[in-house]
Amino acid sequence: MVARWGPPYHRLSAQQRERLALALRALDGYTDGASYRIIAEVLFGRHRISERGWKTHEVRARTIRLVKAGRALVRGGYRALLRPPSRKYCKRQGDPVWRRG
Repeated sequence: MVARWGPPYHRLSAQQRERLALALRALDGYTDGASYRIIAEVLFGRHRISERGWKTHEVRARTIRLVKAGRALVRGGYRALLRPPSRKYCKRQGDPVWRRG
């Protein structure tokens, strides 16, 4: 039997890298005092944001989540990027992997 090794599991996908970049850009705008609407216009373009319904717009919610993610990175979450994820715990159930069966 030949062991097959996949790509290193600690590498980030293109989607993860894009989200991290957006989170840091959103945080920069937030710390400079920009509103969520201005941040969203810069990140996603003015054409994606309608004049009506900003409070319930999906881009507003995404922008707020990105700012929160950026703040979490600054508070120390960036360290999780530097080490591989633990295989000891399941992501869904929180039980150790060795207990599942």
